Amino acid sequence: MCGRYVSARSPEDMVQLFHVTDWRAEEALAPNWNVAPTDDVWAVLERAPRGSDEAASVERELRPLRWGLVPSWARDVKIGARLINARVETVHEKPAFRRAFTRRRCLLPADGFYEWQRIKTGDKGKTRKQPYFIHPEDDQVMALAGLYEYWRDPEVERDDDPAAWLMTCTILTTEATDAAGRVHPRMPLALTPDHYDAWLDPHHRDPDDLRALLGRPADGRLDARPVSPAVNNVRNNAPQLLEEVAP
Repeated sequence: MCGRYVSARSPEDMVQLFHVTDWRAEEALAPNWNVAPTDDVWAVLERAPRGSDEAASVERELRPLRWGLVPSWARDVKIGARLINARVETVHEKPAFRRAFTRRRCLLPADGFYEWQRIKTGDKGKTRKQPYFIHPEDDQVMALAGLYEYWRDPEVERDDDPAAWLMTCTILTTEATDAAGRVHPRMPLALTPDHYDAWLDPHHRDPDDLRALLGRPADGRLDARPVSPAVNNVRNNAPQLLEEVAP
């Protein structure tokens, strides 16, 4: 799974990296070295302008979404805390994800992610969970495959009230490879740049074609280094969390 990650690049960098045509400076998020479920996170997505028909040309947006997908039919937003990940093997058939899979896909930029491995402490067989920061060796951005969804708050009367709608997202996960596989059996799935356009295109709705884009994680070796247990506390948020420590 992916329960924490790092997103510390500036929005200006992401606009350039992902060829974004629409973003709002007033929505800027601060760098986050300890992204946790229900946090607002950067997402790259494509939508037709509001009020246009489905055949209209789309715009590529960079915007903040809440991490933890809330299906449109959910009665309570609390379900989102349990839907932070979607397994690539079943995402096309799960009720919470299948509609978003065919219509509302996004990329979630990340510098890397955290996973935990249980290790022995040497004290009578006791163990503890050692956090690792897993990231590309070349420090390039990871474009994590994601889905997003709209949820209508029934307590807000007017549809045109910004508070009436909540946009949330989830991260697709796959079997772990490379260094990540030595720490945890699952990992977030990063897409290759040549698949960005097809993944983001809301007019691309064939489930089989979409699943073909998720056949393998993006190329590039991953590095896994042990980091401080301070990352366990979501209130700790600083670049020092990425520094290597003795495991």
